[in-house]
Amino acid sequence: MRLTTKGRYAVTAMLDLAYHSEKKPVTLTDIAKRQEISLSYLEQLFSRLRRYGMVEGVRGPGGGYQLSRRAEQISIAEIISAVDETIDSTRCGGKANCQSSQPCLTHDLWMGLSDQIRQYLDSISLHDVLMRKSVRQVAERQDQQVSGQRVELPLQRGIRS
Repeated sequence: MRLTTKGRYAVTAMLDLAYHSEKKPVTLTDIAKRQEISLSYLEQLFSRLRRYGMVEGVRGPGGGYQLSRRAEQISIAEIISAVDETIDSTRCGGKANCQSSQPCLTHDLWMGLSDQIRQYLDSISLHDVLMRKSVRQVAERQDQQVSGQRVELPLQRGIRS
């Protein structure tokens, strides 16, 4: 499967948004700082996510972005699709023209893998990922790093991960 930076960044940005917009709208500048993603790249991604109906802008002081649906209703596969990424393990892009305009020996194998990956990512929502303790810990650490607070890692507190 070829998941490019675009798909990875879109999922990362949406997770950041879902985590932080529980309190208030989130600016792209804040996401860019926390996730170390270029602001101009985020603007392009959010333009697509907005067109797809996943996020909405809030204007004015204290504005930014928020999810347009509940995190439980947005799948990871949907985010990847919204930014024009494909979930495809084949060499031919699923067109079955891998070898001299015909399917290759392994075409069905890679199509099956693509289907499994797509089903897996479609079965996981933003909410599912956000409920993972490790994800929330990373989000908290990123908040502390951006705000300049001291970050205490689990091993520093005597907790082994």
